[in-house]
Amino acid sequence: MSPQLIGLVGMAGLLLLIFIRVPVAVALSIVGMLGYASIEGWRKALLIVGSTPFDLASGYALSVVPLFILMGQVTSEAGMSAKLFKGAKALFNGFRGAEAMATIGACAGFGAISGSSLATAATMSRIAIPEMRKAGYDDRLSTGVVAAGGTLGILLPPSIIFVVYAIIARQSIAKLFAAGLVPGLVLTILYLGVVVILVKLRPDWARAGASLTWRERVRDVAETWEIALLFGLSIGGMYAGWFSPTEAAAVGAFSASLLALVRKRITLSAFWDCAVRSARTTAMLFFIMIGAFIFSYFIVQTRLPTSLVTYVRQLGLSPTAVMATLVGIYIVLGCFLDGIGMMLVTVPIFFPLIVENGFDPIWFGVLLVVVVEIGLIHPPVGMNLFVIRAQVPDVAIRAIYLGILPFLLAQAALIVLLLAWPQMATWLPELLYP
Repeated sequence: MSPQLIGLVGMAGLLLLIFIRVPVAVALSIVGMLGYASIEGWRKALLIVGSTPFDLASGYALSVVPLFILMGQVTSEAGMSAKLFKGAKALFNGFRGAEAMATIGACAGFGAISGSSLATAATMSRIAIPEMRKAGYDDRLSTGVVAAGGTLGILLPPSIIFVVYAIIARQSIAKLFAAGLVPGLVLTILYLGVVVILVKLRPDWARAGASLTWRERVRDVAETWEIALLFGLSIGGMYAGWFSPTEAAAVGAFSASLLALVRKRITLSAFWDCAVRSARTTAMLFFIMIGAFIFSYFIVQTRLPTSLVTYVRQLGLSPTAVMATLVGIYIVLGCFLDGIGMMLVTVPIFFPLIVENGFDPIWFGVLLVVVVEIGLIHPPVGMNLFVIRAQVPDVAIRAIYLGILPFLLAQAALIVLLLAWPQMATWLPELLYP
């Protein structure tokens, strides 16, 4: 059996294992080890399996992951996310649907600290949905804005999934963080536009809230200074060249912890719980990445990426047609696979095709994250939707599905903008890191 055929059998086996609910990390490891052994023999396969965990865990670049996760955990536990929602609501006060707009704004702000879509969706579900229900919002709108807003957590820096892509594709974490900023802000504006249109078309879904005085607005917005300070210190310091990504993560985690403890927003016991949850989340991500690296070593031995590049070159497809095909493949895969799993399985195979067709790997990383975002909010998987369902079990999953549909149009619009104007993602990293 040729290496390419072994690779195709391995891919089919991997998808089968994932579809029957074998954990992604286990499926990647099993297929990677068996596939590598079938090509190079068991001695080399066991050597790869034994050395990969140490090589990955000792990588300096990956230390950003637990640090940024800890920063997000502490800010959530300390109640900073609730103040963020209150401040965002003050900004949009007086508009119909102000609470929904505030949810989008608060998700963007919290996502810029937590770096996790699921964490953003879970946190804002607990804070924003009860507020919107109290204000008489339709459940379709209240759950839809939280699910959509949660996706901003993996596009705005610091994004954990950008770190994963950077490790797999061997790209700069700092450049990817910079590349995601403008598209993240554009998507935030598109989401706000969807809310404005929805409340105009369906005014019964939301009502205008009580008006605040300017003094009250200024007070509520000013109370978000902690989030602004943390973002300015960590991400702003990285953009300014003061810190490397790892140093920025350390500064952010330390500042958030110190701020929460000094201001007595969190007890030592609660801080320990945050540290434990961060360690568990980090271990889960590292376990998945270890499996992905074993699988990628197998894929390299099969020469499938090279064969794919040669095949596409023979078809004579234009770069635009190649990219449109890849986007379609990712959207279909998003119906069945989680975002990180989808990225870990496909990037080792598709990345040479991206380079061959002249696409900027940094730009592609942003586009890939946007497509992964779609997978987080569209049926039947839509992890964000199930996170929200767990927080509000009395809301039918059908209502959550209907609520998210209009926001998928904003995602589609952003993909079109990125394809038509790649500079949206590339100009800031080129400016900051020439």
